[in-house]
Amino acid sequence: MPAVRIRRRKAVALASAAVLAGLAVPALTPATAGASAPAHEAPAAQARVAAVADYYESAEGKTGEALRSALNSIVSDQTKLSYSAVWDALKETDEDPSNSGNVILLYSGVSRSKSANGGNTGDWNREHVWAKSHGDFGTSTGPGTDIHHLRPSDVQVNSARGNKDFDNGGSAVANGGGSLTDSDSFEPRDAVKGDVARMIFYMAVRYEGTDGWPDLEPNGSVNNGSAPYIGKLDVLKAWNEQDPPDSFEQRRNDVIYESFQHNRNPFIDHPEWVESIW
Repeated sequence: MPAVRIRRRKAVALASAAVLAGLAVPALTPATAGASAPAHEAPAAQARVAAVADYYESAEGKTGEALRSALNSIVSDQTKLSYSAVWDALKETDEDPSNSGNVILLYSGVSRSKSANGGNTGDWNREHVWAKSHGDFGTSTGPGTDIHHLRPSDVQVNSARGNKDFDNGGSAVANGGGSLTDSDSFEPRDAVKGDVARMIFYMAVRYEGTDGWPDLEPNGSVNNGSAPYIGKLDVLKAWNEQDPPDSFEQRRNDVIYESFQHNRNPFIDHPEWVESIW
């Protein structure tokens, strides 16, 4: 591994340690990055901004396809997990900040015991936000086990989502926390609309068809089926704007980097890059 990548990881690791100790984490949009922070938060916040900027050094100043290519090179340097290892990873990445024995379920927002993982009613399981059939990658090591888009979800709510594309509208999903669904699409609750969009954009940049996996891409359709596409692009872009990264999503990104895959979701750190690429 190049020395510069090692330096990036060490720098972000130091900043992440401060975040995991419970300090507030600011969104890394230009406005927030330059804003004043309370005195007790400033050192950790400034360290994190500097460390994340270092991680994306090779993408600095780029836009469009050049930015996309640079980000692919950066985030493709990762540690890959087995599908069985995903269970324990999600217990850390999605831990309830108010109850360390629980995880927060993506679509419903429910806090549920970490030990209630499985396939029965009342359990939580591993939801592939980029549905496995949209690219036919299953649960094989690679996109099928990439925890940047794998999240804890109530078993029944996960079933209601199935492999549907994302779009607005539909009827209420039972115990879905405000999520909606119809025959060909799924709309997550408002609090995680941006989270879902940024996971989709990460997958599209990470998996470009160059490492044995399909070239994943969001498009303007629903009913994409087994094609390596997922929709709807304009809706996902709107969700990214409407629901900016919060502290839970940012902490999750830090934990994945520090403890598991050692890569980051660029669109959590820089949500403005969505518009630059798409």
